[in-house]
Amino acid sequence: MATFIKLAWRNLWRNKRRTIITITAIIFAVLAAVFFQSINRGSYEVMIDRMVSFNTGYIQVQDYRYDDEASLDNSFYYDEELAEKILNADGRIERIVPRIETFMLAANDVSTRGSIVFGVDPEKEHHFNEIKNHLDVGRFFEPGEQATVLGKGLANRLQLSVGDTLALMGQGRFGMSASGLFEIVGLIDHPLRDMNNQAVYLPLDVAQYLLSADDHVTAVLITLQHERLTEPVAASLRTSLENNELVVYTWPELMPEILELMEMDLAMPRFLTVVLYVVIGFGFFGTILTMTMERLREFGVLLSVGMKRALLALVVFIETLFISIIGVLFGIGFAWSILKLIDPITLTGDAAQAVIDLGFEPVLPMSFAPDQFYAQGLYVFLIAMVVFLFPLLKVSRLNILDAARS
Repeated sequence: MATFIKLAWRNLWRNKRRTIITITAIIFAVLAAVFFQSINRGSYEVMIDRMVSFNTGYIQVQDYRYDDEASLDNSFYYDEELAEKILNADGRIERIVPRIETFMLAANDVSTRGSIVFGVDPEKEHHFNEIKNHLDVGRFFEPGEQATVLGKGLANRLQLSVGDTLALMGQGRFGMSASGLFEIVGLIDHPLRDMNNQAVYLPLDVAQYLLSADDHVTAVLITLQHERLTEPVAASLRTSLENNELVVYTWPELMPEILELMEMDLAMPRFLTVVLYVVIGFGFFGTILTMTMERLREFGVLLSVGMKRALLALVVFIETLFISIIGVLFGIGFAWSILKLIDPITLTGDAAQAVIDLGFEPVLPMSFAPDQFYAQGLYVFLIAMVVFLFPLLKVSRLNILDAARS
């Protein structure tokens, strides 16, 4: 085998210019494909990470009725026993975060605004999504404190700031009236625009008392060691909680519209990748075609002295494989280096303002998901297999006398 590899390597560089042009074309295709996908997927990875961290969690446990009717009436009893049961369901669960969530009117002395009230454990919430790092003014409350933290946008609409009093009015569990006054101790510049304009955070025990929902929560959010563990851990949880009135949802089940939008948006880069590889495939085929036709006499001589057709085809296959491997490795290497160099791209001017208006930072982060790199190797390998069919057929059908006269 070592002899065949050496022979294929030498054959490859008989015409250096042609080989280098083909390899360069493959490098360009891999580089462009990775770049297109990385810039699109990077933005969505940030969006999904924020939605998972501040909204759904990788996995969420709810009452089985809550998805159809998001009401406090469909909250569920949460205690240390249930917490231990969830944590012990799978060793890959990092932590669990209980929350109670409802809609209430937030008011100052003259006006009201609709708000989403979150009852949270401040320490668990911070370990989950580092929410305290987003504080713009003030501090975060302590457990049991009659205090609140508002989204900066909501505070501006109500013309409130740290030290003012916020009034909350709404409906508690089983239709009971819920209202209270809370000192504003902090304002948060929420990463999610909608939350920035609506979010009101209260200590979990204070929110439960306000809503007449002692020891009840609307959801338990679950964090994992890695996103890829979502489905297996969810399966373990479903088995552990199958006799309870609780259901387990994964983040794709809770955010299907974002995944659909992502798939639609990634369709164009994928289409461009296909077009790019089709063009490169024809160039690759042209190189192998020329190499094969130029060497028919050589093939005839080798066959006439006893070389088997299968071994001759193997040498040509190794040549094709060499071109593919060199192009892919250099393409992936250049792509990774360039992405590292430019990550993230900072937007300016009107483009930056448009992104800010949508509630995002004016940057384009790059994705370094492994699959978008090794997938290019697979695509080029498949192209190489298709291209190799021509020399394979040519060698298998080659007439030695005709080849000697060529």
